[in-house]
Amino acid sequence: MSMILAAPVLADGWHMDGGWWFGGMMLWMVLFWGLVVFGIAWLVRGAPRRSASDDRESAIRILDRRFAQGEMTLEEYQERKGALTER
Repeated sequence: MSMILAAPVLADGWHMDGGWWFGGMMLWMVLFWGLVVFGIAWLVRGAPRRSASDDRESAIRILDRRFAQGEMTLEEYQERKGALTER
């Protein structure tokens, strides 16, 4: 019987009675772990990625623009485009 009566006293001593301190700590813990999970998800899925194919595509677009403006001949254009697409 004395064990049953002692349990509420111990719980109150450790602030596990649902008071503001325990509830506030739980709120901060949930917010912290939520931010950790969100940060990991953002890094894995949402972070911008850049690959070598993006660089080649932009180089080909520049090459196309220069050819369209008449800055190079057809032979130069074909040679440089072939060199870019071989990678």
